[in-house]
Amino acid sequence: MTRIIVGVDGSGGAEVAVRWAARTAADRKWELHVVHGLRIAELGYSGGLVSAAGVFEAIRADGERIVADAVTLAQSTSDDLVVTSEMVIDHPVPLLTELSKTARMVVVGATGHTGLSRLLAGSTATGVATHAHCPVAVIRKADDAGEVPGDGPVVVGIDGSPTSEKALAEAFGEASSRGVPLVAVHAWTDATYDDFYGSARLMVSWESFEEEEERLLAQRLAGWREKFPDVEVRRVLVKDRPRHALLAAAEDARLVVVGSRGRGGFRGLLLGSTSLALVEHANCPVLVVRPEKQR
Repeated sequence: MTRIIVGVDGSGGAEVAVRWAARTAADRKWELHVVHGLRIAELGYSGGLVSAAGVFEAIRADGERIVADAVTLAQSTSDDLVVTSEMVIDHPVPLLTELSKTARMVVVGATGHTGLSRLLAGSTATGVATHAHCPVAVIRKADDAGEVPGDGPVVVGIDGSPTSEKALAEAFGEASSRGVPLVAVHAWTDATYDDFYGSARLMVSWESFEEEEERLLAQRLAGWREKFPDVEVRRVLVKDRPRHALLAAAEDARLVVVGSRGRGGFRGLLLGSTSLALVEHANCPVLVVRPEKQR
């Protein structure tokens, strides 16, 4: 059975992630697998690792409670949802990365118990989004007191890269399954005039660039619109940096889908600046899609 994996740590952010993952799995009749990693190696005293049996048992018992609470929360979403679970003595990032090899999606909260208030995305969220072998959904509440957005369209960033094509496929599927419109955002330049042309910028015909980018966007959407005729598509073409355009679109979205690294990324960067900015700052859940070769 196709399954979604959700990482839990007992935090409020993880609870939000569990509810989102459970609703998504139930709607698609997928299995939900709840995972908790015991960070034993990180809990040291006077420079040494935890070794006392009593301390370990307390940590293990707390982990079992966290998993049990998450399973109960997930099952309350749907009577038909199949929920499984596991608890492993491992750091969450390598644990979820390994499990992602056989998952359809990994879901994590934007912040957990280890996140500092000044950090909008915790180390687990960014680490899993960087290294996973399948799409990773980073779930953020609209505000400190609220839930994740329950309405609005699915937004996808398009730049013509292979990873962007995969993101587009995921976005159409998400919009179709949720019965909402798809907003396709293409920022047709990600640099300032000076960055590109310096003193020669006045000689550039920006209208010709815009026409070319409009053709690119139409071409990228054409085949998918035929495959998903039920999805209403809204095209947004802007002369702006991708991260700015997508963050603005995220304000009214229920989900933003983006490739982990676009055509402007460096080969050594597994999580590009645009996807990282969305994971850290978007006002809705972000689905980061990995390139095929990373699987």
